[in-house]
Amino acid sequence: MGRIRKPRNFEQLSAAIPFEQWSPLLPRYGVIDQQGRYLHWNDFQWRVQHGDDEQAAWLATKWARAVIRQDIPILAAEGDRPFRFCMPNSLLANLHQIDRMAGFGETVGDPAVSIRTDEKHSYLIKSLIQEEAITSSQLEGASTTRAVAKEMLEKGLAPKDKSQRMIFNNYQLMKKVVEKKHEPLSIDVIRELHQIATDQAIENQAIPGEFRTDNQIFIADTYQETIFQPPDWQTIPDRLVALCAFANGDYGINNSKSFIHPVVKAIILHFMLAYTHPFGDGNGRTARALFYWSVLRSGYDTFEYVSISKFIQAKRSDYDKAFIYTETDDFDLTYFLYNQTETIIKAIQALHDYLERKKREFYEFMSWIDRSPIAKTLKRGHLEILKAAFKQPGREFTAKQTAAEFGISENTARSYLHKLVAQDLLIEARSKVEKSTVYIAPANLPARLQLTGLP
Repeated sequence: MGRIRKPRNFEQLSAAIPFEQWSPLLPRYGVIDQQGRYLHWNDFQWRVQHGDDEQAAWLATKWARAVIRQDIPILAAEGDRPFRFCMPNSLLANLHQIDRMAGFGETVGDPAVSIRTDEKHSYLIKSLIQEEAITSSQLEGASTTRAVAKEMLEKGLAPKDKSQRMIFNNYQLMKKVVEKKHEPLSIDVIRELHQIATDQAIENQAIPGEFRTDNQIFIADTYQETIFQPPDWQTIPDRLVALCAFANGDYGINNSKSFIHPVVKAIILHFMLAYTHPFGDGNGRTARALFYWSVLRSGYDTFEYVSISKFIQAKRSDYDKAFIYTETDDFDLTYFLYNQTETIIKAIQALHDYLERKKREFYEFMSWIDRSPIAKTLKRGHLEILKAAFKQPGREFTAKQTAAEFGISENTARSYLHKLVAQDLLIEARSKVEKSTVYIAPANLPARLQLTGLP
C-alpha cells in the first residue's frame, strides 16, 4: 500500500478558505462523484475539474457530506471525537442489493433457482462455514493448503501445526458465533471469541482472551511510516463497554429516529473492534466474528453460509486503505462501509453461484439415478452420500465425517453407511491409519446401481 495523503479536517478547511471561494463549487461537488464514488482526498485531489482549486472543491464536498452525516456519540475516536458515517444513494443501493440477495433466510438466489430454508443444510453444511474458517485464517497468515485444511475439517482430524490450528480454531469460532447469536454482546463474550480464535495460535506473546497491556503496536506503510496506532491500552475496557452498548442498542425499525441498517451496524462493529485493537494478536479474526454475530442476530440467517474473508483476502490492499481512509478523514466510517458492502455483495453472489451449481448437479444426478431399481428403496440421505461417492470414486467415508458433512448425527450417518454397504453400493473396510471403519466409494458404482449410460 502506497503513501496515503491525509486531508485537512473540516474545521481547518473552513478556517482557511473563505465561504465565497468554495460555495460556488457546491453544484459541482457533492457527497459522491458522477460515478457514485465516495472519494477520499487521496483520490479526490486528482479528479478535481480543471481550473477549480483542489482544497476549495474538497471543502465543498466535505460540507455536502456534513449535511447528511450521522454521528455515533457512543463510539469515540481520538480526543473523544465521534465516529460518523453518511448514507449516499450509491451506498443505499448496495444495502438494498444485499437485502434482496440475502433474502432474510427464506429463500436464497433468484426465484427460479432458490432453495427453501429447510433444504439449505443438505447443500451447504459441507463447505461454506469451512470456507470462512480457512480464508479467515489465511488472511491472518495461515499457510496450510485448502485441500489439506478441508480434509482436516471434514474428517474431524486434529490439527498438526500452527497453520492448521488457526483454521481449526476459526471453524470452532464460526460455530460459536452461530451458537451465541441470540445472546447480547458482552466483554466476556468478546474474550471468549478471541480465546477460541487464538488458542495455541497466537503471536507477540499475547494471551488468548487477555487484553494488551502496552501500546507497542504500530501499523506502517511501505515507506515505514506509521499509518495507524491503536488507542491507548488503558482505554480498552471503557471502549469495549461502549462497543457492547452499541451492539446491544436498539437501532432497528422500531427506533426510526436513530435507525441504522443492520448490515451497517455489523460492519461498524467489525471496524471498531479492529480499531480498538484490544488484543496483542487475533483482532482481525475476532472483528470478523463480531460482524457475523451481529448480522445473524439481526435475522440475516443466510450469512451463516457467506464467506467474506475470501473476498477481503482477494483485495486486501483495498480493505486496508478503507480502514486508513476512515482513520485519516475525520473518522468517517463511510469508506469502510462502501468497501465492506461491496465485499458482501461479491460473497453473496458466490453463494448464489454455489447453490445454483450444486442444485443443478444434484438434480442431474437424481434424474439419472431415478432409473435405478435399487435407488427407489433409498432415502434422501443415502442419495446425498451416493452423489458424493459417484463424483469421487475411491473416496473414504467415515461416520464422523459424514455427520459433519451432511448435518446429521453420527448414529444416523452410520446407519446410512451400513445400509449402503448392505445394498453393495459402498465397500466397508478398516483404515490402517486411523484404526477405524471406513466406507469406500467403488469405481463401478453405476454398474452396482444397475445403471447404464452416464449422465
